[in-house]
Amino acid sequence: MAACEGKFLDHPKQTFEIRTKSIEQTLVPLVSQITTLVNHKERPVTTAKTCRAIVRVGQATSLAVQRFVTVGEAIADENPEIRQSMYDACRDANVAGSGIAKLTDIRWDEPSSRAVGPADKVALIKAARSLLGAITHVLVLADKVVIKQLLQVQDKVASSLDRLEQVTNFTEFVNVFSQFGQEMVELAHLTGDRQNDLKDEKRRAQMGVARSVLEKGTMMLLTSCKTCLRHPECASARRNKDGVFRQLRQAMELVRFVVRDSPRANGGDADTMPSFLEGNPACLHAALRHFEDLIEITQMAGVSGKTQEQLTSGLEASLESTQDFTDSAYTSHERRERILLLSETLRSQLAAMLQTGLARENEMPGAEFAAMALRLQQTSQEFRKELQDTALEQANDIFSSSSDVEMVARMKSAGLAGDLDKIDELTVQICEHSEQLQEACKLLRHIAAAEPLVVAAEHAENNLQTLGPQVISAAQTLCTHPSSKIAKENLDIFCDSWEMQVNDLSMLVKETTDICRGRTMAEKQTYMSLPRPGKHGTTAKWLRPTRLNAEEQAKIVKLGLEMKLITSEMDAETEKWEEAENDVVKRAKNMSSMAFSMYLFTRGEGPLKTTQDLFTQAAYFAEEANKLHKSVREFLYQVPSGGHKNELQSYLDTVPPLIQQLLFTIKSPTIGKAATFNKVDSVIQETKNLMNAIAKLVTTCLICATKYSIDYRSSPHMAHRWRHQSPMASNGDDASTSSEASGVVRSASAQKALHSLSGYSDVLQ
Repeated sequence: MAACEGKFLDHPKQTFEIRTKSIEQTLVPLVSQITTLVNHKERPVTTAKTCRAIVRVGQATSLAVQRFVTVGEAIADENPEIRQSMYDACRDANVAGSGIAKLTDIRWDEPSSRAVGPADKVALIKAARSLLGAITHVLVLADKVVIKQLLQVQDKVASSLDRLEQVTNFTEFVNVFSQFGQEMVELAHLTGDRQNDLKDEKRRAQMGVARSVLEKGTMMLLTSCKTCLRHPECASARRNKDGVFRQLRQAMELVRFVVRDSPRANGGDADTMPSFLEGNPACLHAALRHFEDLIEITQMAGVSGKTQEQLTSGLEASLESTQDFTDSAYTSHERRERILLLSETLRSQLAAMLQTGLARENEMPGAEFAAMALRLQQTSQEFRKELQDTALEQANDIFSSSSDVEMVARMKSAGLAGDLDKIDELTVQICEHSEQLQEACKLLRHIAAAEPLVVAAEHAENNLQTLGPQVISAAQTLCTHPSSKIAKENLDIFCDSWEMQVNDLSMLVKETTDICRGRTMAEKQTYMSLPRPGKHGTTAKWLRPTRLNAEEQAKIVKLGLEMKLITSEMDAETEKWEEAENDVVKRAKNMSSMAFSMYLFTRGEGPLKTTQDLFTQAAYFAEEANKLHKSVREFLYQVPSGGHKNELQSYLDTVPPLIQQLLFTIKSPTIGKAATFNKVDSVIQETKNLMNAIAKLVTTCLICATKYSIDYRSSPHMAHRWRHQSPMASNGDDASTSSEASGVVRSASAQKALHSLSGYSDVLQ
């Protein structure tokens, strides 16, 4: 036994930081088996049955490790750069697994009625630690292979991007862009898997931001390059194109940073922070939380020289970040004065508390000191609340007083008319508006209480800073060439991107408001967009479920993006209305959520995994559209005769044929993979058409409700007035009611849960 122990216990200890869910989940069955073995030593083995069970568990663990090692060695054979390290780790795992089998090789002695064997608890625990360390080492090395594959694809994308930047004719551009598109689809799948696999919330959010930029930037890259090729002498077109290339390269730089954020013991150094993320000040919310934690510690332990320094530096770090609030041109005079007053109050209260504490440094804190610490904490909380109100008030003012849609519409009209003076006038307005939006993002970042929201605010600020000049350059190009279809298409794409970014910012404001008011996403009722089989009238006999390959998904990705744009417009419209029990608003939000899940399907993500899932979702989408149609038809009776009623009636009449066409497409039989893909393409197209009609219907419906102040009765016992609200609810309770009643939650949790190392969990079970 001693010889056996020496083989697997005398290697140097290694510490591994587990950064992915797949590694964690792969270790679960092994930890479970080892725990069973270790726990049996807590009590004596009293029966032959228990004895045999322990032997079986030990042997099963050894066999699972052998199968696991076989997979690891196969990976080593295919990857020379980790071959030796993988072989060593596999050998350690094999030795440890065999050792556990020997340590649990006990037998039942009938004459003495007791277990006889070599095992003892200390040796078993050491062997278990050795085995877990070796298995974790193998998994970490395998994860390096996954990272390598992702980075290789990213290098291909970067190479194609360099070639795209150098093309000089349309023929070459079409060939290179086609290859670039295929590589981007592959990169999107790999980065999506990696994003879902990461444990760290901040890194997961950063990967999501990078993927979003790459997705939206691809469409902008297409039109900006085409415009530049058609008008090579145009300086504004070149600025447009250069800006898109810069955006895409920054996004890929961020992907590389997240992927190669290697922990200390996994070998290799982590990449440095991307240059465009450097220089961001510390988040004020986190700094204040740290300061309040220090107050609590001091309240219990008293003041020392060290705690005095920590408290003073902690407060100064917090107050330093408040300059973003007080220096902002959009902060009201009353808010600024209140922030400065609370800052001085915090300094004076801290000085008084430290003076009292140092006077009794060697004594336990008394009642007077505890009261001073409590007052300081309360002032800090009041200070944080004032900062939150300031940031949210700024954001609310922006969305309640501006219309981005009108601004970009005027920019398009001026470009088509070739009115350079109007373009210059609108340029000033867009720059001022962009600056105000960026200021709001900066303040939202300071008050965000969750890492994903901090990352989202940083991304929104960077994106607005980039998109503003790009919209202006695209408008200037069209103004110079007003008859150019490519220049018009280019401006349309950039204006759409601007509107989508502003819409994303309004959603960020709402989420930040929810958290600041003490609500979390978990407190809201989740709307299950995918119905259960046999429910909701979807009784058709479905085909065998299939998954789309990368080429097929590349073909439908444009349709998906178009549907996402319509979904964003619907969200922007319905978010203006706080009437939660209104059937039209509620069903419009439900349909928007379902359309979003179908959009995720076109990217290979989300809750819809197979074509059958898609068809089931589409059938429920049609059913929900039918219910919304009935609700609007009832509402139509309350609208006075006139132009608005006629317009609403015309939109209402377009919905039933579209519903029937979608249901007909869903129920049509198909044979073969090609026919199934054509059906998927048709279903998404029909869903997009129906969603577009519903968006127009809902918008007209809300206009009529506002114009005629109609009380709409959503149930026989409850009357409701349609009420308008800004993106940030003025009252926290109202916003909560609306969110909960609508039953819609769209968040990053609606992503697909695939793990890059999932195969390992099978061999350990």
